Amino acid sequence: MGVRLLILCAFLVLNSLLLYKAVWGTNGLLDHRELKQQQEAAEAECRNLDLANMALSREIRLLQTSDAYMEKMIRERLHYLRSNEILYLFNDEQSDLRETHERKN
Repeated sequence: MGVRLLILCAFLVLNSLLLYKAVWGTNGLLDHRELKQQQEAAEAECRNLDLANMALSREIRLLQTSDAYMEKMIRERLHYLRSNEILYLFNDEQSDLRETHERKN
């Protein structure tokens, strides 16, 4: 009976150690969970980059093929004008000051 109890205790200690290593040890369940979260974050970032890449590819294709789109982008981004047009630029600081003044009153 004493030998059986000793063997049972040894197996119990061994199983406890194995359980500890499986959960909290190197490459255990906690490490696995953290790696899974990192993988999901990387996959989400990859999806976002793919969407941005598709949008940029579409814009490149439009710039290469559509003169109207190219003219629109040049006019918006570089503030180019036609000969009969006037461009009005508003200072954001003035509008911010005006909004602050209106909030105080």
